[in-house]
Amino acid sequence: MVRLHFSIELNYEIDPPGCDFIFSIHAARTAHQSVVNESLTISQPLTPNFYSDPVTFTRFLRLKAFNGPLMVRYEATVDMDHYSAQPDRLGEVAVANMPGPVLPYIYPSRYCQSDRLHRLAVREFGHLWQGYSRVQAIRDWVANHVSFTSNSSNGNTTAVDTLVGEVGVCRDFAHLMIALCRAVNIPARFTTGIDYGANPSLGPTDFHAYVEVYLGDRWYMFDPSGTAIPMGFVRIGTGRDAADSAFATMFGGVRGAAPVLHIEAIPNAQGVLVVPHHVPYALSTDGQLVR
Repeated sequence: MVRLHFSIELNYEIDPPGCDFIFSIHAARTAHQSVVNESLTISQPLTPNFYSDPVTFTRFLRLKAFNGPLMVRYEATVDMDHYSAQPDRLGEVAVANMPGPVLPYIYPSRYCQSDRLHRLAVREFGHLWQGYSRVQAIRDWVANHVSFTSNSSNGNTTAVDTLVGEVGVCRDFAHLMIALCRAVNIPARFTTGIDYGANPSLGPTDFHAYVEVYLGDRWYMFDPSGTAIPMGFVRIGTGRDAADSAFATMFGGVRGAAPVLHIEAIPNAQGVLVVPHHVPYALSTDGQLVR
C-alpha cells in the first residue's frame, strides 16, 4: 500500500465587495483511495460549505470570502491500495452495455471535440483490438505527437488546438487523449490530482491532469504526458474535461499567486515505505460500478 502526505496552499488578494470560491482540492475518497487524516486552514473567519459528488466522489469546498488577503491550506495523508489487472484481460465495453454513469464520457465536450477527430481516430486506431492495448496505443500516439512545453497553452486551448500545435502541458495531453478515445466510443474522463514522482526538471510540484478510461468494469489510469508515475497520483477531481475539474473557480474580482504544493511518500500503517514506481499492469483507484 502506498501512503502519501501532501499539502496545497493557495493565496489570493480579493477586491471589494468579496468573492465566491468553489475549490476542488480535497483528496477523493474511493474504494481504493482512503484519507488517513486531513486538515483545512482558512485565514479569514469563514464557514466552509462542503459537497461531495456521489458519482465521481469529487469533494468541493465553497467559500464566500471578504475582500483582502485569503489563504487556504489543505493537508492530508492518503493511502492508495490500487486495484490492478492484467492489461490483456481488459476489453472495451459496448455502448449498449455501458452503465448509465459512464455515458457522459463518450460524448464530445467543451475541450474534447471528439466529433471533429472521428476520422483521424478511426484511421489510426479503428483496426486495433478493442481493449486496453488500443487505449495504450492512443496514449502512446499522443505522447509521440505532442511535446511537453511549459506555458504553451491557456484556458481556451482545446484538444484540436493541441493536435494542430503539437505542444502543450499535462492538461492538453489529457484533453487530446480523451477526445481520441471518445471518437472510437471508448469512455474517457479528465482527472485532476497531485502526483509523486514528476520529473523535477519540469519545475516545482504542481497540480497534474491525467486520464481515466472505462474498461471492463472500472476506470483505469493513463498519463499521456509521461511526466509522472501513475502509482503516485492522488486523485482529487474528475469530469468531462477541465471545465468540470478546476482546482479553484472564482466569482468576483481576485488576483492569485502560484499554488504552493508539496508531496512525499511516507511509511504506511505497516511501517513499510512503498515508493511509487512504474508497473506493467493496469491500475485503478476507483471502485467497480453497479450496473
